[in-house]
Amino acid sequence: MSRDETSLPALTNSLPAGRGAQAELQGDVGDTVVRWQARGIIDELLAESDPETEWTRVNLRELVAAHPDSPEQALLEHLTATTALANAPEDDAQVTQAEQQPVEVPAPVPFTRRSRNRIEAVLGDRMLMTAFQPVRQLPAGHVTGVEALTRFVSDDGASADHWFNEAESVGLGADLEIAALHRALTAAQAVPEHLFIALNLTPATCMDPRIQGLLEHSQLAVNRIVIELNGQVPANKYASLSAGLAPLRARGLRIAVDGAGAGFTSMDQVLELHPDIIKLGRTFIEGIESSEWQRLRATAMAELAQHIGAALAAQGVETKEELAAVTELGVSAAQGYLLGRPSVHPLDWNAWTRSESETAQSGF
Repeated sequence: MSRDETSLPALTNSLPAGRGAQAELQGDVGDTVVRWQARGIIDELLAESDPETEWTRVNLRELVAAHPDSPEQALLEHLTATTALANAPEDDAQVTQAEQQPVEVPAPVPFTRRSRNRIEAVLGDRMLMTAFQPVRQLPAGHVTGVEALTRFVSDDGASADHWFNEAESVGLGADLEIAALHRALTAAQAVPEHLFIALNLTPATCMDPRIQGLLEHSQLAVNRIVIELNGQVPANKYASLSAGLAPLRARGLRIAVDGAGAGFTSMDQVLELHPDIIKLGRTFIEGIESSEWQRLRATAMAELAQHIGAALAAQGVETKEELAAVTELGVSAAQGYLLGRPSVHPLDWNAWTRSESETAQSGF
């Protein structure tokens, strides 16, 4: 779930893009696909019996009745209503009294209250979806795993980066990441069992005590999980992060890190954490077929990977020339628009595992 800047208005045929490499929805996720997961979220909420969530169930039933053929529209209107309710003054008299008493106004923090209410609304009603993007082995080209990408049910078209950054700014970053992880682990149950599942977490959230329990008690075998560390690990956290992940790694969990750090940061991170996978992002891949500098950078990272016994993977592969270059370099796995766009539908996830003859015919 490396971050992605692409976003689309949620009231169109697709949802905003999620945290994840090359996570774009336009063209690969249409009405039927969005409707499938939207209906799943609604069914999950309506199945609850907690008295405290009765308003949610009543409101959703009314909206579903009003939009019987558009569950995604019902979800959006529910989110809007929930946020508006959270933003409403708790007591009109108190507001009037406050307005009558001039006070010194501190320097404002833009949208802080609104942001917290938005994030809490998403967390409360779990308005998250998961898409998966295929990861292909090189040079053969068959799918060996998928990366989980978060999609938000949103009425403003904000990118996933915006949502996660907004959550972080109001102290809910870890909560939103964990909610997205929970949704991804649930969706992953529909992914063919021979494929690994790459899940993105920031280093700080990765050390949250809730993470180990969530991974251990999920229906997903630990040895199918790859945790991609999204962002640089502070030097003073290497030891604690390694210790926290050690029990899961002993059971087969793998760790992936981004090789595109500033200066020697990425090399230090690799040497300290001994990851199983080093990922070369778009900054490494773009123009690699014609740039000697890009090839030198990637070659240096390939040598480092070989030195520690890690696999080298490329993300953001968009052209056949880039694919040929990374294959020649010895990269063992790759993903990107050229190799498969993200999808939220299990029919697509299963289609990625079709016969090798079909894969060969596609040119990979």
